[in-house]
Amino acid sequence: MSELLTVENLRAGYGEAIVLEGVSFTLAAGDSLALLGRNGVGKTTLINTLVGATRYRGGRIGLNGTDITGYRSDRRATAGIGWVPQERNVFKSLTVEENLTAVARPGRWGVQQVFEMFPRLAERRRNMGNQLSGGEQQMLAVGRALMLNPKLILLDEPLEGLAPIIVEELLAALRRITREEGLSAIIVEQNARKLLPITDQVVVLERGRIVHTAQSADLRDDPSRLEAWLAVSDAAD
Repeated sequence: MSELLTVENLRAGYGEAIVLEGVSFTLAAGDSLALLGRNGVGKTTLINTLVGATRYRGGRIGLNGTDITGYRSDRRATAGIGWVPQERNVFKSLTVEENLTAVARPGRWGVQQVFEMFPRLAERRRNMGNQLSGGEQQMLAVGRALMLNPKLILLDEPLEGLAPIIVEELLAALRRITREEGLSAIIVEQNARKLLPITDQVVVLERGRIVHTAQSADLRDDPSRLEAWLAVSDAAD
């Protein structure tokens, strides 16, 4: 498969602080990547840098053969990057359906496809964004990113703080996105054991640097490495 995303020697941060130092990796078209690491190691900063929301200090970002390093955030979205931030950022004064159609671009994903994936949203299509539960807002944030019909979708801790039943619904949706639809994705998640079965490869960050890369299946089947890199033990299942 051809390379969709190329990150070369990326350096970035906030203000005068440099958080990422020399980050390099590639992602093939149709592949998905689990971005793992303990809290505060630079995972969200890397996601934010890919969408153009940090202070760039050096390196290169290529998307589908185009150098997008100097692109603004809106131009990166147009180039094919969809983003589901931790804050969700749904439009609270718009209905569910208006949230989706406000950002729609032509392609595979439309309102009906999103409603098929998330029946809860179909039931609440006329509810305002501020009338949704946290889990429903997260579903809406994912659906809205899909409505951009991106080449690559970035999800920053999409399961954080949600009820177990909502977590399972979102995991099923993410599995469909990465496995059945073949949409390239980078997903940040604290619970590695939930994420590894639905991704192809893993990048582990530590203090803003990549310290380990592997196939997801290999890391999933190696509890000692999970514990070493992520402080995950069998008891964490």
